[in-house]
Amino acid sequence: MADIKFEITRSMGVLSEGSRGWQKEINLVNWNNRSPKIDIRDWGPEHEKIGKGITLNKAELIKLKELLQDMDLEILEG
Repeated sequence: MADIKFEITRSMGVLSEGSRGWQKEINLVNWNNRSPKIDIRDWGPEHEKIGKGITLNKAELIKLKELLQDMDLEILEG
């Protein structure tokens, strides 16, 4: 598998942190010298290892924001 090049151009925030120092983060990431996209995934300490995640373009991010805004969070209780 080819090396994947990335550059975190902006850190948007940390959603959670695991006991081994991995953090689930939202970042703006440039993957393989392409246009930056919003990225949600687990990162190892110092960003030396990368877990599975998702990337979203602007249209997808706008749609996700709309869906989350309208979501009834009561369904997650219990």
